[in-house]
Amino acid sequence: MKLTAYSLAPDPLKLLPSPADRRWMDSNRNGANRCLPLRMANQAGWLILNDCDFTVTWTGNPLVEGLELEYTEGNEPRFVSSIFGFGILTFHIPYLFRTPPGYNLLARGPANWLKDGVIPLEGLVETDWAVASFTMNWKFTTPALKVPFRKNEPICFLVPQRRGELEAFDPEIRDIASVPDLQRGYDTWNNSRNEFMAAKKAFLEEKRQGLHPEKEAPWQPDYTLGKAPGGEQAPEHQIKLNLKPFVKVEDV
Repeated sequence: MKLTAYSLAPDPLKLLPSPADRRWMDSNRNGANRCLPLRMANQAGWLILNDCDFTVTWTGNPLVEGLELEYTEGNEPRFVSSIFGFGILTFHIPYLFRTPPGYNLLARGPANWLKDGVIPLEGLVETDWAVASFTMNWKFTTPALKVPFRKNEPICFLVPQRRGELEAFDPEIRDIASVPDLQRGYDTWNNSRNEFMAAKKAFLEEKRQGLHPEKEAPWQPDYTLGKAPGGEQAPEHQIKLNLKPFVKVEDV
């Protein structure tokens, strides 16, 4: 299947598969980087990168003049403006995207990417037919806070979605006791989890007392290894996503 980005400007913003790593996760030793669901979510889309350094301050004014932009070095941002007011910063995405028939494109903030004072707004676009480009918008939450946007920082996260797939699900709630095998599996996991939390609490207390400084925190690797606590192996399991990069195709 093709995901095509048609350039709308010379030297447009960079596109690349999202990496698994996040700076705040790297600084959280023995913690966040052991969480496979976090790392998988980090990789589940393509990033659009900012092309220059600048800072933005929202004065609290709801008008478009309420955002104050400062260019820290180099050229002024080509794709940034304030057009909606209410503390919303707009990135004009210099591409027209095309997805296969029946696929939308979810444009959202980069997964698990922390940024003080501002949150990304999400949009779901029918990119299999629309001939209009879209914008990526960030809503400021804290007046008078100077928020930096750095060159090569991700400003948009692209995730294709099959149209109608979510509506095809029939959500229901059942008592887990109605499926005895599932109940037994959960009970086994829950007991092991309680033992793990007790061991972790004891480890943290030892750390607080300065004992075993070289010792690493206990860890439950079963999910990462794709197996249940009882040893059953998952029928399918992923520990990494390998999204293909955008490739420049010369026009015929």
